[in-house]
Amino acid sequence: MTNTNKTFDSLLVLQCQSGNRKAAAILVKRWHVKLCKQAYWYTNDIENSKDIAQDSWSVILQKIGSLKDPNSFGSWALTIVTRNAINWLRKHKKELESLNSYHYDHKNSTNEYDHNDSDPSILLKKSIKKLPHNQQLVLHLFYLEEYSIKQISEIINVSAGTVKSRLFNAREKLKLILKNRNHG
Repeated sequence: MTNTNKTFDSLLVLQCQSGNRKAAAILVKRWHVKLCKQAYWYTNDIENSKDIAQDSWSVILQKIGSLKDPNSFGSWALTIVTRNAINWLRKHKKELESLNSYHYDHKNSTNEYDHNDSDPSILLKKSIKKLPHNQQLVLHLFYLEEYSIKQISEIINVSAGTVKSRLFNAREKLKLILKNRNHG
């Protein structure tokens, strides 16, 4: 995230804290898609991700006045979405498990294969999907969203050391998965 965007968001937060509704609307417009994507990383469901993001906005706008450091708005908002998504997962755990087992059985019963396995980006995405979810998440936040290790630790509520460890382990597992795919 560029410093210009962060500064602009920080100014919008200050205006929101002063009661400016237009600033709140601009913040929502700038961040809504990103918050939906964050929720989607947990749910893998577009509609539920939108609902989680919407619920998160009500919390964000209600508590924005208590945000002490306006520069931390992004990681603060993503933390709220992450926690809401985790709570949603806990609430729907049994339902998701039965759905996943159906999907797995159905996928294995059909004899599908991919013609695109030679495409490196598709191969990389498939390989990343084989990693544990917590490693997928830190890869996403670090490489795609370009958050720092400190920001990621705040977003997912773990220590910076844990984030570093997950990044390292994810990269090592990816190397193994890709190496075994090429030599297997």
